[in-house]
Amino acid sequence: MKFMIVGKANEETEAGALPSPELVADMHAYNESLVKAGVLLAAEGLYASSHGAQIAYSGGKARVIDGPFAEAKELIAGFWLIQVKSREEAIEWALRVPVPPGHDGVGLDVWRVYDPTDTPDPSLSPEAAHHEAALRERLEDDRPS
Repeated sequence: MKFMIVGKANEETEAGALPSPELVADMHAYNESLVKAGVLLAAEGLYASSHGAQIAYSGGKARVIDGPFAEAKELIAGFWLIQVKSREEAIEWALRVPVPPGHDGVGLDVWRVYDPTDTPDPSLSPEAAHHEAALRERLEDDRPS
C-alpha cells in the first residue's frame, strides 16, 4: 500500500524561513531510516505558496489564482511517499517525523494513495488495462536509482 505523509505549512514555512541546521540533520536521518527500511518512494519539500498557483473552475472554465494563499494551515510544506504493508505502519512512520519544539496543532496528514492495482477497474477493457500497466512500468523504469 502506498501512503503520502503530508507536512503542513505554517507561518514560518510560508515566510520562506529555512529550518534550523539541527532540524535539517534530523530530517536527513529520518529520510535515511525510510530508505534503509526500503519504504521510501519520494520525499520533497515545497516552496511557499507565493511560488505556486491554484486552478479554480467555474462554469466549465479554468481560472489561475497566483499565490500566496491566505490560510497557511490549509497548505502543505512537503511530503513523503512511502510503500508499506498497512495504514498502521504508515502512521508509525509519520509519528517518527522530527518536529521542532513549539509546533502545536495538526502538522501531518497521512493519506492512502489510490493504486489501480488495489482494485482493478472492471470497466477497463483488457487492452486499456494492459496500456495502464505498461505506462506504470515505464514510469518505474525511468525513475532514477
